[in-house]
Amino acid sequence: MNQNADEVLIDLLIKQATEGLTDAERLQLDKLDASQHDSSIDLTVSAVSLIDEKAEEPMPSHLRSIIRASAERYFDEKETAIASASNAAAVKVETPRPSIMNWLGWALAAAACIALIANIYFTRPQIIIGSFPTPTPTNDAPPTLAQQRQDLIESAPDITKAPWGKGNVKEIADVSGDVVWSDSKQAGYMVLRGLPVNDNTKQQYQLWIFDETQSDKTPIDGGVFDVNQNGEVIIPVNAKLKARKPKMFAVTMEKPGGVVVSDRGRVAALGKVET
Repeated sequence: MNQNADEVLIDLLIKQATEGLTDAERLQLDKLDASQHDSSIDLTVSAVSLIDEKAEEPMPSHLRSIIRASAERYFDEKETAIASASNAAAVKVETPRPSIMNWLGWALAAAACIALIANIYFTRPQIIIGSFPTPTPTNDAPPTLAQQRQDLIESAPDITKAPWGKGNVKEIADVSGDVVWSDSKQAGYMVLRGLPVNDNTKQQYQLWIFDETQSDKTPIDGGVFDVNQNGEVIIPVNAKLKARKPKMFAVTMEKPGGVVVSDRGRVAALGKVET
């Protein structure tokens, strides 16, 4: 493509990028574009479109140095390649000297690259480095039975306590611990030591609450429970009826699921309320 055609093509491309083309100009551009031309022409349009871009902050000196060095190295390699090709072909055909429009195209293409790198730099997400308060760890673990028992003792004004003693089961030699109960909160906890681990497919432990307002023949069912480990266990009281004034507690060994009325043949532990 000759120099005049290059100039026309650049003019049309710039007009296309800035204000648009008429139908006649579009047809002329298609004809020129169909012929072989240097890719630097396309980059020139990119450079022109980025000329008016303004950065809000200066480009770092190290980035500017890298871009300048890359551009100089590129043009040195381009000039060396052209010179080598010209010397090799001198014995056959004289190589025409590159037109000023070709060099202008590559220069503007390099400017486009610089503008593109600058645009990427100035529009990239900014990383803010600073000190932030360390979040305070929260303990979301539910309170243990021991903590719940202690909370009841500290918060209830009417705590009743009964220490555990031996019942009538010969194989259970020593039982200790206590049961605490609050009438106002209708809640309580048992601490038991010395009860053997039970097989709940054969038998379970059952608590009974003897209340002063209730007949001794029909104590209040305090719930069925298992002992799964040797040593100390803590069991919440699960009274089936409201206990108004307990005077004694008993733990019996019953069939799985418990019973409505116990024959009290196997009392594992017995506790009288302290007065």
